[in-house]
Amino acid sequence: MRTRKKDQGFTLVEIMIVVAIIALLAAIAIPNLLRAKMTSNDALAKATLRAMSTAAESYGTANNGNYPASESALVTATPPYLNTAYCATSPIAGYTYDCSGMSTSGYTIVATPVQVGSTGSTTETITTGGVLTP
Repeated sequence: MRTRKKDQGFTLVEIMIVVAIIALLAAIAIPNLLRAKMTSNDALAKATLRAMSTAAESYGTANNGNYPASESALVTATPPYLNTAYCATSPIAGYTYDCSGMSTSGYTIVATPVQVGSTGSTTETITTGGVLTP
């Protein structure tokens, strides 16, 4: 007579151990992922401010030292100094951009995180001459 093999499978304890291990790994990985996302948003904000500053300085050089009075002067020029209107398009990668400090005598552009500590870590400002300050 044949004896029946014991049914194969996982016990409840084994499944609970696997779930606990996955939860532990997630608890370690998710904060690091969020921190990496915030760091990349910070780097993108600085790079965007530098690109906007370079565009404004190039505009000033081509226009006898007169800087653009608004971001639209950089975007609508032929050829354009900037391809994207960052101040008009908000938010971008967790930051909003403020170009209200632009005038023909100089510029101040501010990048502010939508939520400090989540989408970005600090407000960045760039002024005439390309001076970037946190």
